[in-house]
Order: sequence, then structure tokens, then C-alpha cells
Amino acid sequence: MKVQKVVVDSDIIIEHLTTDRTRSYLRVLSARFFCYTTIFTAIELFAAARGLKETRAVQQAMDALKVISINPKSAKNIARVVSSSDTQDMTALTVAVCLESGLPLATLRPQRYTRFKSLQVIDLRSIIHEERRTLLA
Repeated sequence: MKVQKVVVDSDIIIEHLTTDRTRSYLRVLSARFFCYTTIFTAIELFAAARGLKETRAVQQAMDALKVISINPKSAKNIARVVSSSDTQDMTALTVAVCLESGLPLATLRPQRYTRFKSLQVIDLRSIIHEERRTLLA
């Protein structure tokens, strides 16, 4: 059986770092997929960390994921996507890495990505609902 791969959006990692539930969305996702994130998500999370404790928590989350970086060849393709976007932010950079790597993006905020028509978006809430239905059946 081929392991499915997915890029994890920052919202899922933030929920993992801040939840008091025993099973975060990231843990649920990790049980079903091989999880990646982007270098841009890592930058976003480290920049938001306040203090050593939060920085360590972000580092632990990054250690549990494969972080997709960029190289000169992918930078050219990523720049093309970002320059054609109406925003020049981390969202466009994350989308560009997903498109370049051919991987879908798992998020709790699919509406954030509706303007990127070629991006395959996985709404994590639908996976959670599916999992609950399976458990109740």
C-alpha cells in the first residue's frame, strides 16, 4: 500500500501546539498520512514563537515533520506562482511549494486557498468527521 503524503498548513500545527485535547488534529493526520510542511510554514511559526518554551515547542513539531525546502530550480517555479498571485505572503509561498512538489495541502481553513484553483486542498475537518462516522458504524 502506497503511503499518502500531505503538506500540513500552519493552522494545524498551531492547533497541535495549543490544544489541551489528548489527540490534536496533527496527530489524527499523522496517523493517516506521511506529513510534510514547508520551510515557509516553519519560518512563520518560529517568527510567531514568544520565548524559549514556545520556540522549543515549534522545534519539536518541526522535528516530527519533513520540511520541504526549495532549491534554485524550484525557486524559479515557485516565483512564477507567487508573482501571479494577488498576494505576496506566506500563503502564496506555501501554495507554490505544494504545487511544485505535487502534494495536497491539509488545512482547517480551506477558504483561505480558494483563489488557488490548481491546488488540491484537504479540509481536515472532513477527515475528522469521516473518522467519527467510521467509529460509530
